[in-house]
Amino acid sequence: MDMTGEERIAAPRDVVWAALNDPEILKQCIPGCQSLEKISPTELTATVKLKIGPVSASFNGEVTLSNINAPESYTISGEGKGGIAGFAKGGADVTLEEEGGETILRYEAKALVGGKIAQLGSRLVDSSAKKLAQQFFAGFTAALNGQATA
Repeated sequence: MDMTGEERIAAPRDVVWAALNDPEILKQCIPGCQSLEKISPTELTATVKLKIGPVSASFNGEVTLSNINAPESYTISGEGKGGIAGFAKGGADVTLEEEGGETILRYEAKALVGGKIAQLGSRLVDSSAKKLAQQFFAGFTAALNGQATA
């Protein structure tokens, strides 16, 4: 599964960069996130509970940041195991471009799923992934707006 997108965020690039590297903000924004801990400057662990079609699972995973070019870009990659439901692994290249007082966040993501989730079919998995991305960015933008006004 491949997914690309672009989000315009009404905040300066350094604020967006800081938020993308803040586990507390990310935990609020990631749909179904139950825990997110930074274990080093480039590694995090997470537990996320998701329902995709008829399959509901809790995924435990690790996330790694690489190719870090602060505050312009990084690569985020991870793998999560959901027991009998299966696994998901993938990554995304994220770039931030400042335009006026706003930031354009662009991403190119690739993911692979296996187990029961993969048996649901690519159409359901793809539409679920797009919905989760929309929920993340809606929450991320709301968190940044709340942070900017606080």
